[in-house]
Amino acid sequence: MPEIIAIDELAEAPHAEVFEERRPRTVRLELDAGDEVPPHTHPGTNVVLYLLDGRLDLALDGETHELEPGDVARFSGEREISPRAVEASTALIVFAPTTGGS
Repeated sequence: MPEIIAIDELAEAPHAEVFEERRPRTVRLELDAGDEVPPHTHPGTNVVLYLLDGRLDLALDGETHELEPGDVARFSGEREISPRAVEASTALIVFAPTTGGS
């Protein structure tokens, strides 16, 4: 039986874990306009970020990428990431464990 979650049901927390089982870890990230997550990494993972709404400037190793609703970014968790909301934004982020060190 698949797990099915409505993203809107997770609105109480800015960093909401989507599923109880954490492999792969899936997070709903909500940022107000101007909010920024400090630079950090997610070693041992590949990251997929899907922007549901708003606009984000996604800094990866100091290089900024502008994301609009519907954009999907995939990158190594070894890279330093720092998303900043240009306007109020909601994203779905999946942290998939790497296999074989890719």
